[in-house]
Amino acid sequence: MPIKKAAMKALRQAKKRTLRNAKVKEGIAFLRRTVRKALDAKDAKNAQETAKALIKSIDKAVQNKVMKMNTGSRLKSRLAKKINALTAKK
Repeated sequence: MPIKKAAMKALRQAKKRTLRNAKVKEGIAFLRRTVRKALDAKDAKNAQETAKALIKSIDKAVQNKVMKMNTGSRLKSRLAKKINALTAKK
């Protein structure tokens, strides 16, 4: 445990930020699972709608530095490939 007052405050802040970041990442993981299920079911309309929400949440996470930019770009790129492959089959 920290002894100095500033270190104690930094620890409190780090705990709050960790919880907030975990909640954001959990939301992204939920949306990714939802998109994956829609892709497996070959439900293009639902997959596109959920993908739009997922891309928005990834962009927000990158903007707030919850996720690194390259990680967000990689996830969005892979998602776009899968969505495009599903819609091209129709």
